[in-house]
Amino acid sequence: MPRCMANQRGVAILVALGVIAVLFTAGLELNRRIRASVSSAIRAREQLVLSEMARSGAEVAKMMLITDRKENNTDTVQEDWANPEKVSEMLELIPFDTGALDVTIADERGKIQVNALVKFPEGREFNPTQRLLWERLLEQVFAMFEETLDSDPNMVINSMKDWLDQGDDDAITGLSGAESDYYEQLDPPYSCKNGPFDHLGEIALVQGVTPELFYGAGGVGGIESLLTVHGLSKNEANKFTYDGKINISTADALVLSSLLPSESSELAEALVEYRVAKNDETYINQINNTTWLKNVPGAAGLDIGDDLVTAASDLFRIVSTAKTDARTCTLTTVVQREKEQETGRWTCKTLIWQIE
Repeated sequence: MPRCMANQRGVAILVALGVIAVLFTAGLELNRRIRASVSSAIRAREQLVLSEMARSGAEVAKMMLITDRKENNTDTVQEDWANPEKVSEMLELIPFDTGALDVTIADERGKIQVNALVKFPEGREFNPTQRLLWERLLEQVFAMFEETLDSDPNMVINSMKDWLDQGDDDAITGLSGAESDYYEQLDPPYSCKNGPFDHLGEIALVQGVTPELFYGAGGVGGIESLLTVHGLSKNEANKFTYDGKINISTADALVLSSLLPSESSELAEALVEYRVAKNDETYINQINNTTWLKNVPGAAGLDIGDDLVTAASDLFRIVSTAKTDARTCTLTTVVQREKEQETGRWTCKTLIWQIE
């Protein structure tokens, strides 16, 4: 065989091998992309299913709240919406092929309204009863930490007031408040809002509200779970305001103790136990008014102003979590229960929602 033909055959073999290598590599890459696309589609489908499950759970919670309002005009820890077992029973009415659903409902009126710390809509001066409430709360929380925080109750309260007070960015409150000139020196810089808080995360921006104080640390819970930015309503002058009233029939023990005089703060746990006391499966104490706490042993002499307490609510936080073996989706919704003027129907209006 002539040498030139042998060389041509050798080149042809090399070219063929090169083409095969390229095609093999391209095939592997195509296979990888197809597998990635399929995996992505599966993940997207699972996430969609989970998000719809979570939304279903939120709708069940809204239905329970509406049903409750049709039956009575008070809200307590003794009602079905506040009972995890009753909520679970309702969720069983909407079975799913796979996964599980967990829903909790919490009363936002059982928390401290941060925007009520100043008189609104004027927004220039402290609301005295709310300031006292904050002083009692922060004294207790600060005392729980073993290590001293880089802050103090007075700094937090004064700085909160400066953040809230409207049109007043020239002078700080007391010696420990903070206006824009303080915040603009931070990294990154930002301005003092001089207005109501719109979401809880804003509170962590205020001078003195350290991460430990806000989120909790070392086994001590933070103040985040005790506060709400919601509660806007109209006053007698038909102006929007934050009345700052707390539902004593749903409030946390720490919030209850902040409502009480310092010398009586230990009664908070007794109030909590009184609310849930049962004989077999039946609650034995009525807590559907603002005077029930006087029936608690040792609390007969308590006098909490009517401007601070209520036994009804219109604001609720719904946390609906859908789970499979591999994934979780949580929908958090704050709703306001209200009656439509045109139809007379009770509805739950969504104020905020967040899905994770």
